[in-house]
Amino acid sequence: MFYQLKFILRNLQRGGIYSAINIGGLAIGMAAAILILAWIHHEWSYDRFHTKEKQLYAVYNRATFDGALTCWDWTPMPLGATLKTDYPEIARVARMRNYQTFLLANKEIKSKVQTNFTDPDFLTMFDFPLLQGNRETALNDPYSVILTEKAASRLFGQEDPMGKTLLLDNQYPVTVTGVMKDLPGNTHFQFEALATMDFLKVLDWYVDQWTANNLQTYVELHPNAQPDLVNESIRGVINAHTDNSVATEPFLYPLGKLHLYSKFENGIPAGGLIDTLRLFGVIAGLILLIACINFMNLSTARSEKRAKEVGVRKVMGGRRQSLIGLFLGESIVVSFIAGAIALLLALMALPLFSTLMGQQIKLDLSNVRFWLAASGFMLFTGLLAGSYPAFYLSSFLPLKVLKGVFRKNRGAASSRKVLVVMQFTVACALIVSTLVIHRQIGYAQDRETGYDKDRLIYTLLEGDMTKNYELLKHDLLNAQVAVSVTKTSAPMTQGWSNTWDVRWQGKDPDARLIFDNYFADADWVKTVGATLIEGRDIDVYSYPTDSTALLLNESALKIMNLEHPVGENVEVFGSDWHVVGVVKDFILHSPYEPARPMLIGGPSGWINTMHIKLNGANRTADNLAKAEQIFKQYNPAYPFEYHFVDEEYARKFQNEQTMGSLTSWFAGLTIFISCLGLFALVAYMAETRRKEIGIRKVLGASVSGVVFLLSKEFLTLVLISVAVASPIAWWAMDKWLSGYAYRTDIPWWLFVVVGGISVGIALLTVGFQAILAATANPVKSIKTE
Repeated sequence: MFYQLKFILRNLQRGGIYSAINIGGLAIGMAAAILILAWIHHEWSYDRFHTKEKQLYAVYNRATFDGALTCWDWTPMPLGATLKTDYPEIARVARMRNYQTFLLANKEIKSKVQTNFTDPDFLTMFDFPLLQGNRETALNDPYSVILTEKAASRLFGQEDPMGKTLLLDNQYPVTVTGVMKDLPGNTHFQFEALATMDFLKVLDWYVDQWTANNLQTYVELHPNAQPDLVNESIRGVINAHTDNSVATEPFLYPLGKLHLYSKFENGIPAGGLIDTLRLFGVIAGLILLIACINFMNLSTARSEKRAKEVGVRKVMGGRRQSLIGLFLGESIVVSFIAGAIALLLALMALPLFSTLMGQQIKLDLSNVRFWLAASGFMLFTGLLAGSYPAFYLSSFLPLKVLKGVFRKNRGAASSRKVLVVMQFTVACALIVSTLVIHRQIGYAQDRETGYDKDRLIYTLLEGDMTKNYELLKHDLLNAQVAVSVTKTSAPMTQGWSNTWDVRWQGKDPDARLIFDNYFADADWVKTVGATLIEGRDIDVYSYPTDSTALLLNESALKIMNLEHPVGENVEVFGSDWHVVGVVKDFILHSPYEPARPMLIGGPSGWINTMHIKLNGANRTADNLAKAEQIFKQYNPAYPFEYHFVDEEYARKFQNEQTMGSLTSWFAGLTIFISCLGLFALVAYMAETRRKEIGIRKVLGASVSGVVFLLSKEFLTLVLISVAVASPIAWWAMDKWLSGYAYRTDIPWWLFVVVGGISVGIALLTVGFQAILAATANPVKSIKTE
């Protein structure tokens, strides 16, 4: 065993540059695969670490709207208590109400903390460890609060926070009853503090209505409960407590599927992030395959170097099976050496990769399972890379080899051509995919938003801002910080509410339609730059009844089929609103989706956001500095925090941009690995044909003729790769684009560009080595043979 290992290492040393290319190519391919697999494992592990994961479910709703079965994860507040008391299969229930931030104060130390509201059972259902406090009692008191480590550190430093009193929102005293370990990166829950659901009653935010879907509900089933039977039994619980105007059915959805399988089509799970993970799993496999192809090609191309060795071993009694084992062992050793290098490369690239993905991805080097998986991965790679060369080299006939009449098999050369075509087919397909993804992003970015994002900021109404809104608005305008100010129910980039409880004259009583809900104060159109098509803006100063005014967008007007909308009355949530205008559709949600029907109501609705159009005549920094002084005057207990709408809007493209960046990086790696192998093949071909090249030059062949002789075969293979990759890439990207309602096309010239890029890269790779061979002194070439 030791002798064989020593022999393999010596053979690698004799291989020189070719061994280095083999190991380097495998290492780069394996490192890329390791990073992708680490990301896939991170995404797959979301909320699967809970001990009771198989018993935990989120409660979803579904109902038919506009002829399609729609699913959503928001539920009414009373549902949780009813599920726990009326259905014995359900062991525990925890509701979760998500909010953005609250100001928590420890005397003079203040911090904005993302605070969610939940039930006491949350702590026993989910495995979020308490470092201090009792999970059985920590949320029993309405005025109790649990902090995460980071939040506790910001508010108390090194001081023990347990039992200490904090001031929430500058007016409500709450007691710290627990400190929770910071949430891991692989959970869909996001909070820095947990307060009780009963505390919502103190805030007067407890909406105990069956018709208001305003929180998430999670259940824990008893171990022997059958989810399908539970779903059947609970399907009518909401309709039993409502007027049944919309038949709503709750159902249980496994916690472990929330992250990966979030997409529904007509009420049925239809993928989600899992589709992206599968795609990049295939890409990881292809990159690894391309690296293995380099090994196969070089091993078979250099077969003459090993032919006599095979012949001697067979004459000495070596059987083919033992030779196969020897060559496989050699490839496995190479794989383990490359694997060690790949692991180092992956660890070095991991911080950059985590930044690119926007997540904290880790390699758990202290876990035995990791090393078992890594060893299996290296073994698999070695077997994959060495399988074909082992069977090919072991097939040599000793009589022909030792007589010196050995000739390389034409079948092997054909196989190498096929493998080269496979390499560049994958590379070309990834280049096409990268260009199409970036084209789709650019197409959506160029879409008209329907409002003016430039110099538009927003801040959430907190503390005394609501009470002093008119004073704030006056001073901002008077100081020429802003040219317009308004307040709304949500930022212009987010939709926080929708409803099907809308009625108007002429509506089909059987129609079930969903409208986005938005509320705004005076000067909304002016501040956000929306376009009025008909009527006027909401103006409570000139028209006091405009507190119940209503603006429709184009999509709402279309489905409501109102010929003269201005002046019409529309009933929303059981209250009458009067239409004063129609605005052009604007993008509230995804820029890849069509605009949804939308109602923009007057300020009698829920208002919690302030939008400010900054004065373009001043520097932005000066405007913000003056604004901060004004806000401190009227809301001194809170810091002035603002968000630029254009930056928020840009984040809507983050997922596609991440995918585009990933594809670009891995396409580049694929091309690099392919060219590395191509370079080695051309170098070896030039070396073996050195005498032929010398004779040709002596007989008058030009440098360009020799370069063409050495390059034409490989350039032909690259052109074949482009031809094979084009329809495959078109099919794959057309399928990907079909998931977007607002999508770009795939023009024919894109494939011409990719072909030109591929041929250019191959020409540079092959041409460099070919020119070296063509310009060598023919006398030395012939003499050394």
